[in-house]
Amino acid sequence: MTTDVIMPALGLTQETGKIVTWLKSEGQVVAKGEPLLEIETDKLSVAIEAPAAGILVNVTAAAGDDVPVGQVIGLILAPGESALEAPSQAPGVMPAPPVSRRSTPTPAVPATPKPGRPDGVIASPLAARLAAEHNLDLRWVKPAGNRVEKADVLAYLQAQEQVPPAEQKPRHTLASPKARRLADERGIDLAASRGTGPGGAVLAADVLAAASARTASPQELAISGAWRVMAQRITQSWTSVPHFYLLREVNASRLVAWRQKAQQRSAEKISYTDLLVMLVATALREEVRLNAAWSDGAIILNEEVNIGLAVAVEDGLIVPVIHRADNLSIGEISARRQDLVARAQAGKLLPADILGGTFTISNLGMYGVDAFNAIINPPQAAILAVGRITDRVVPVAGQPAVQPMLLLSLSCDHRVVDGARGAQFLAYLAGLIEEPLVLLN
Repeated sequence: MTTDVIMPALGLTQETGKIVTWLKSEGQVVAKGEPLLEIETDKLSVAIEAPAAGILVNVTAAAGDDVPVGQVIGLILAPGESALEAPSQAPGVMPAPPVSRRSTPTPAVPATPKPGRPDGVIASPLAARLAAEHNLDLRWVKPAGNRVEKADVLAYLQAQEQVPPAEQKPRHTLASPKARRLADERGIDLAASRGTGPGGAVLAADVLAAASARTASPQELAISGAWRVMAQRITQSWTSVPHFYLLREVNASRLVAWRQKAQQRSAEKISYTDLLVMLVATALREEVRLNAAWSDGAIILNEEVNIGLAVAVEDGLIVPVIHRADNLSIGEISARRQDLVARAQAGKLLPADILGGTFTISNLGMYGVDAFNAIINPPQAAILAVGRITDRVVPVAGQPAVQPMLLLSLSCDHRVVDGARGAQFLAYLAGLIEEPLVLLN
């Protein structure tokens, strides 16, 4: 039985998905549940698993295409099933074309077909597209199987572009012994080097010049889809949200003691981030304006307190959410944080894991950072940046004393929060950090 591969919906408001890359090529065998392709939306990039086992065929969308949700983008043939037996859609129904930034030129067909070839040609969509881009008549391509595949077209094009033997470079490149040694040491291809010696021989100076040019050439890093999405969202926030910042240093001695006691009573590993999630959630219940959002020129007060945690992953930054954090115990917060962070770093987050956040905490204390200002995660009204806890000399009862201190930076959207409300929230949170036992009263 043939199984459709469709563009899935990763969110309630998603209309299209962009194909980042196919992890399997057309004609390859796939296993059910095996990563098949990567797609991205405006919120995240995720790997899509194969819905069935079999052979991937009839791929109709390529990397870079924006495809409507629900559209068929490929088929998986069951074992033993042939491509000719597998209908890709109901009779008489043409497949919807993907929404793409690329345009496909109409293939030019020669008036006279190649002798011995039938007029009708069966070809995969990718083969047809590639042939059209090179103005190639598919009737001239000899397939390896029962239809023309992309590999057949590439092989034909490569054969047509071969350089005549008279124009090919000699297999033995003239070079001095020192040039050969330097080329081996620096990984320089002598055949591709321009020689300035007699008869075009490559000299040591030519090799050194080639190595210097390669070193001086700027290297361009490949940008993943997830990093590109993060860059777009951060740029949008920085250029459209009016930020202002409030800083406050707090005494963290009671917070340190609380973590030690909480760890003794919990099987979960308790972190300072876990404690801050609970304290921030409590403060947001008191100062509801910080738990709001800016939407279409209006301030929306969120009913739930859902705390997002900025997590560094290989492809950038992602913000999974601890939902209803104000109703959770320290042990429950810790368990959920560890699960979300582990799945974020493994690329296993689900769309529901990153949706619905109402406030974000970004903690760089574990990296030795004393303080920083964070960029707001829209449409949220604020984000709290947390530095490390470090010993400082501060006045205690009029006398200098060494105390563990913590520096907080609150970034606010001035459209939602003014300076006074931001200061009230930060003062309330500072009071909870310096005396967290009030939560037990």
